[in-house]
Amino acid sequence: MTKNFTYVAAALTLVGVPAGIALTDGNTYPVMTTSLAVTLAGLVLTTRRWPVASLIMTLLIVAAWRSSYLIESGWVWPATAALVAVVFSGRPRTAVVAGVLALFYGMTWDWVVEMNSTDYVFSYLGGETLWLAAVLAGATAYRNSLRWRAEVANRITQTEQQREIEAGRRRAEERVEIARDLHDVVSHTLAVVGVHLNVALDSFDAEPEEAKASLKLAQEVRSKAMTDLRALVGVLREGELPALESLDQLLTQVREAGLEVSLNEFGDPVEVPAPVASAVYRVVQESLTNTVRHAGATRATVTLRYSPDRVLVDVQDNGNTPAEVTDGHGIAGMRERVAALGGALTAGPGRIGFTVRASIPIVAE
Repeated sequence: MTKNFTYVAAALTLVGVPAGIALTDGNTYPVMTTSLAVTLAGLVLTTRRWPVASLIMTLLIVAAWRSSYLIESGWVWPATAALVAVVFSGRPRTAVVAGVLALFYGMTWDWVVEMNSTDYVFSYLGGETLWLAAVLAGATAYRNSLRWRAEVANRITQTEQQREIEAGRRRAEERVEIARDLHDVVSHTLAVVGVHLNVALDSFDAEPEEAKASLKLAQEVRSKAMTDLRALVGVLREGELPALESLDQLLTQVREAGLEVSLNEFGDPVEVPAPVASAVYRVVQESLTNTVRHAGATRATVTLRYSPDRVLVDVQDNGNTPAEVTDGHGIAGMRERVAALGGALTAGPGRIGFTVRASIPIVAE
């Protein structure tokens, strides 16, 4: 449960309690309703740290005011914010039990103490019962939705980590094979060149034509070996980095988490080097993962602009914007990756939600 939710819930309680009591003809004295609203709103502010205790205190205060005839309506609905906070804290059963007990107390009071008719009791408490059921069901569904999205985000991260581990294992195996090929090429080349040089040295004075032929063969062997070595070293340099073509698969996984994502590309990505393409992929991946996990967003837009000298990455969502942006492992990792290529990355509140922007130069190799 975030601070923003707590403040919004307190504000709604401050306004909703007097309005609800007035609409149900529960009190005509503004001082009483305002005092109750301020007290309950103050308790809502403590739900982030003590949700169960705040709910119990809220229900007890409402029951006390009703029993003292300070207000004449509401047994459960004034505690709506506290009930939702308890559900969000992971204790839906506690919220159900507390709400049912409050309703039972209200029914007993209206029936036994006030001696109201059965029809009167059930008509008034029936509405509160439906309200309690709707609030608890809605809060539970929303909490389950957030948990499901967080789980999908974790799966995306785990899948990517497993993919990186598998790619690293394959690269290690390839490097072992390449090392063996390098050993064979170098040892064979040195052996053959050494033989021809010895022949040329022995026949240099007596048979200059044979010495010349041996030197020519040694040069040919050396040229072929250099070609083979360049090919092997090229494989070592390239490696297996995430390509821009993998973005479609990443966006599909994020959409499965319930986030609507659109991709806008401008320019030609063909000339983007592998290290820059890898950095672009990682920035988009980490930004969308943070959006799914923390932002509570429903929509995100990824914009990529390719130019001859740099790639611009822009990821925006419509979720909650934190009051203070701190560099966690994700943002710090993105910033370091981009900075290693000579670029810059910024992350912070945008026009609607949260925005991550990166500028990565394309350096000719």
